[in-house]
Amino acid sequence: MFASLEDVLAKMRENGAARIYAKELAPNDNSKNQVYLGGDFSALNVLPHGDIYTDETDLAGSVRDRAKAEIEFYWIDHDGKHLAPNAGLILYPKYPEVRMSGFLLGCNAAPSPIMRVRETGRVLILGVTPSGKILGYAAGKGDVVAEQVLSGDWPTIGIFLELPLWLDSTQSSRAILLSELRRIWEMHWIASQKLGGDGFKKPYSARNGGGYTLEAELGVAPNSYAEPDFRGWEIKQYSVRDFEKFAPKSPVTLMTPEPNGGIYRTEGVQEFIRRFGYPDRSGKPDRMNFGGRYDCRRGAHPLTGLRMSLNGYDQSSGTISDLDGGLELVDAQEQVAASWTFKGLMKHWNRKHAQAAYVPSLFQTPPPQYRYGPLISLCEQTDFLLFLKAFASGRVYYDPAVKIEAASTASPKIKRRSQFRVAHMELPALYKLYERIQF
Repeated sequence: MFASLEDVLAKMRENGAARIYAKELAPNDNSKNQVYLGGDFSALNVLPHGDIYTDETDLAGSVRDRAKAEIEFYWIDHDGKHLAPNAGLILYPKYPEVRMSGFLLGCNAAPSPIMRVRETGRVLILGVTPSGKILGYAAGKGDVVAEQVLSGDWPTIGIFLELPLWLDSTQSSRAILLSELRRIWEMHWIASQKLGGDGFKKPYSARNGGGYTLEAELGVAPNSYAEPDFRGWEIKQYSVRDFEKFAPKSPVTLMTPEPNGGIYRTEGVQEFIRRFGYPDRSGKPDRMNFGGRYDCRRGAHPLTGLRMSLNGYDQSSGTISDLDGGLELVDAQEQVAASWTFKGLMKHWNRKHAQAAYVPSLFQTPPPQYRYGPLISLCEQTDFLLFLKAFASGRVYYDPAVKIEAASTASPKIKRRSQFRVAHMELPALYKLYERIQF
């Protein structure tokens, strides 16, 4: 037992936590009934987890569909951190809701007396590390740590309270982010650069330097996991023509998952393009393309003959009716040319941060320079079900860029890019909170 909330936060920091959350536990939040993490899937964008897989359990003669995801969960105490090897997340798509289970089993250091009872006044504190570990600490009713959490005025992310890394922090992560973006806006033109692994800025001449330059000014090193992470915020820069209309030059690319079913998967990309692709429209010789816009409101594409279908999603209730369903590109004979399962898409979508900031930018050369604008879009609380709702309505669409070069040779060159995109004006459909801040 820790003497104060600051002691808990210090132990979380010592074990690598970069973000810390808390949840007031209801009577039903216990080891028997699991811990309720919300009536949607938004918790999956807060808590890192492994692959999502279907679990069909026969209960009282009926089969209940649900999915599970493994988590790397540890309970912390004065002695350090202790693995709870059976902890995991359970997804109930038809409700929908997410719960956490198995957090006591196999861990002798688990706070069983607190997590087995049915009472109010308890608090669960969760720390998340950059490597994807989840650290847990439970405080019982009347405990000073629980009272400090419940009496504090903390910002929220879905069902979670967001706690600071240090109690003496005078600003929220949102306020610090906006302060930094204002500072960068006031710098005007910034030389294109990239933050190196040694922490020093280095000149960067390639044309895709807008994101790297903004990262460097924020002190964020490029990473392969999701987008740049600044105090829990996903930072997305986008090109505009001016800082008057802030008109984006291109739509937002949300994610780029490759199909995991259909001819594309079973017979290969080359066979897929040869069957459904078309000669390059600009006259490039010996090249075949597969492109176009595909969404649930359009019919078959005139060049490919394929249309998009969404199976296993109940649009009227906004829930998943079949976890084994997904998105399908089908031809006139209903043959599946390419498909993406819900579970596979959720894996990609859940890598998105629960909080995102979209920053406009201008580019000029020579030398290559970027300038970042004073109109910031803050988006909070995304959820895979919001993605499916937007896809079903045609707001989100599939925009592939797949091609074969040297198509007639013995060694054709294949390039693939499966993009799911949305117009900037449609971004609010993907978040529960959306706000535009003008400096």
